[in-house]
Amino acid sequence: MEGTRTYSWVDPRELAELSREMDGLAFSRHLLDAGDAGIMPIAATLGFRLAEIDRGHAVLTGELGEHLYNPIGMVHGGVAATLLESAAGYAVQTTVPVGNGYTTLDLSVHYLRPLTADLGRIRAIGTVLNRGRRTALAHAEIRDPADRLLAHATSSCMIFAAGE
Repeated sequence: MEGTRTYSWVDPRELAELSREMDGLAFSRHLLDAGDAGIMPIAATLGFRLAEIDRGHAVLTGELGEHLYNPIGMVHGGVAATLLESAAGYAVQTTVPVGNGYTTLDLSVHYLRPLTADLGRIRAIGTVLNRGRRTALAHAEIRDPADRLLAHATSSCMIFAAGE
């Protein structure tokens, strides 16, 4: 079997500049409202998009493809980890004030079921569990259309002032 895949994305530097001018929730809503114009390169690569956003909560949706498979016929675990980190990160981003950013400090992933292309539209759901002054703890999970839990993770993020 052979396949090709073509996709495009916007220059992430333009959106990064905009992120410094808005609080995290407003910026996240801007990305959601922008549709294709708000898709980050990693999301375009994996075929996912932001579907829901609220303070401390984010949902990404998409369908898995065979182009994401590992040699044993299922989606590579790094793809799931990336989706979980992205969902957790978007959730944390919604709590960040104007002029601040965040970065992931750690990610602990637990795989429960294999991810395959025949699952249909899956969801990666991120929720902030605790937000301190300089760090945030978030939980993320991947669920299939039948709402079965496929993988979940916790992530700690550092909050920092732009330019630090």
